[in-house]
Amino acid sequence: MDEQSTKETMITREEIGNHQDEWNITIQDEWNITIQESNSDSHEISENARQWLKSLEKSSEYPTIGSSQKPKIHMVPKMHREIESNVWCYEPLVVALGPFHHGKSKLQPMEKYKEMLAIQFADQESTKLPWLLTKSVSIDELYKMVKNIVPNVRDCYAEDITKYYSDEEFAKMMFLDGCFILQYIHCLVTGNYKQLQMRSHDIAFIRRDLFLLENQLPFEVLHVLMSCRFKKDEGMRMIKTFISRAHAKPPQNHGLIQSINNFFLGFFGKIYEGEGPYLMKEENPAHLLEISRTQLINPNVFSEGGYYLRGEWCSYRSAMELKKAGIYFRRGKSRRLSDIKFNSFRFSALLTLPPITIDDSTKSELLNLVAYEACPDTPDDFGITSYLCFMDSLIDRAEDVKELTSKGILLNFLGSDQEVANLFNEIATDLVPNPHAFIDVKAKIENHYNNKGKIWIAE
Repeated sequence: MDEQSTKETMITREEIGNHQDEWNITIQDEWNITIQESNSDSHEISENARQWLKSLEKSSEYPTIGSSQKPKIHMVPKMHREIESNVWCYEPLVVALGPFHHGKSKLQPMEKYKEMLAIQFADQESTKLPWLLTKSVSIDELYKMVKNIVPNVRDCYAEDITKYYSDEEFAKMMFLDGCFILQYIHCLVTGNYKQLQMRSHDIAFIRRDLFLLENQLPFEVLHVLMSCRFKKDEGMRMIKTFISRAHAKPPQNHGLIQSINNFFLGFFGKIYEGEGPYLMKEENPAHLLEISRTQLINPNVFSEGGYYLRGEWCSYRSAMELKKAGIYFRRGKSRRLSDIKFNSFRFSALLTLPPITIDDSTKSELLNLVAYEACPDTPDDFGITSYLCFMDSLIDRAEDVKELTSKGILLNFLGSDQEVANLFNEIATDLVPNPHAFIDVKAKIENHYNNKGKIWIAE
């Protein structure tokens, strides 16, 4: 062959068959073919590329992306913090728990209360109630139990967060913060607010601060302290009751008798109308925020289907648009945000939604749950995110809020209907839901809306 990379020649079909692979032949017509001269040099792999390919072959030995032996307590992802109007929702107002905000000057006044509540927690008489089984243990023993787990607890945070603390400093912080959390929860569950010796607004702000992503304490700390002070699983039941009541309504100053009644109701799983809290997995959760999310979301709801898999498309329509089309709203008995149902009748339909309390702490708690779902090592169902996107589709304006409020779905302790509408619109900014979430409900809404006969009757 000459220096040209291709040439045309006359050749028989037998010769083509014998040399087609070798010559890289392309048939142009019945007798004319093009032979592509192979340039072996252009196909050589460089040494750098060869080493890179070898590293890829070993990639199967790496752990699965997003997995970890132990879930970490993360900072709020950068993309969430970049929304300026939401930054305050991730910052504690009165108390720092754990290392992220420890030492901030504005949070120092609460440090003296941590010491007081730690002493109260260690005092058996301060937590002695007929139905709450407790054990006697000294404050020294409580501290030793926490100090023994410091190496494990350190692993729950990134190294650059804890490297500034010695083991003893870290143990003191975990001990005080853990006792503070449990004694605070105990006082609220039993209605013994006076024992906290705090102003009412501080009590409310602490409840908010307990559910911040960057204010979480590894549950192992709480578990060790509870195992020392409470018998059986009384401590865990106390925590679940506290979270259930926090979801049920905004904090109120009940009398002692009413608070005890509420405690009994929560203790036997009857906080909600005819339905107890969603059962958690048996192993210890990562922290309180995870327990809160577990009570709000049933992950099985998001396990099948998806519009990008089914090839279906569902438009978004506000509450008032759906009402005009003959779709009405009803308050569900369950407070799990994943419990959304659609029932179709001959000429109308019913969309059942869980009730949700909207108050000053709602935006902060929901945004921190969304931030938690965006972190590695967390459940990938995006349940809270998907719920907020669904509600955002229903709520455009104040009249949509008014409609849902009139049905008892939105319990508005925030302010005007427009403020509530703004809250959902702001929270849902740039959120992407799980494509499997509420897909059957969305499809049924779309089918109803596209039924001209039902629309005509509704109108």
